[in-house]
Amino acid sequence: MDAKELRSQDLNQLNETLEGLFKEHFEMRMQHKSAQLSDTSKLKATKKNIARVKTIIKEKTNE
Repeated sequence: MDAKELRSQDLNQLNETLEGLFKEHFEMRMQHKSAQLSDTSKLKATKKNIARVKTIIKEKTNE
């Protein structure tokens, strides 16, 4: 997920993206705990994407 493409989205789209990322992160955590997740670096990448989306939402609300 690129920051430029996220900045072009409106707040509703960003909130939907954030909700999807939360669900994806939850599913990955459950897979990791049950030893089904093979690539654990996806957890870190998803957390960074969540933080990126939250930051852009914060920027847009402060405008």
